[in-house]
Amino acid sequence: MALFRRKISMILLHSFFAFIATFAFSILFNIKGRNTFFAAVGGGLGWFVYSFSLKLDFSTILSFFYASIVVAIYSETMARILKTPVTTILICAIIPLVPGSGMYYTMLETIKGDINKALSEGLITLTIAGVIAIGIILVSSIVKLINYYKTYKKGLK
Repeated sequence: MALFRRKISMILLHSFFAFIATFAFSILFNIKGRNTFFAAVGGGLGWFVYSFSLKLDFSTILSFFYASIVVAIYSETMARILKTPVTTILICAIIPLVPGSGMYYTMLETIKGDINKALSEGLITLTIAGVIAIGIILVSSIVKLINYYKTYKKGLK
């Protein structure tokens, strides 16, 4: 039980660091007012879901997929509450999930001349980026379908 608590506290600590990093990126991207805070919450939430999914023994790819879906749902919801474009929150909130280390190791192995390792790292990195994009597109498409259905239904009355 103590080990589980320690793992959860580490996940929360790393999520807090993701919150801070996302907050800094939102300032860098010139997001104003309370949108900065809510974008940072989205980044922390995404990292929490990713880390927690890994602790539940989901694969890395599936963990990134779940996290991107949660971040996209959060961004769509908060954009409507805050009356701001979805991309304002989504772009910043997805930053902690971007596979930067994978890109780095792909380039490192390329420079070292180990093409097999470079291709392996590159393929994993590309898969992670693709899964993140698919999660965002999936949520965005569902939201657009729901909005279209509401508009269509309202037009029938």
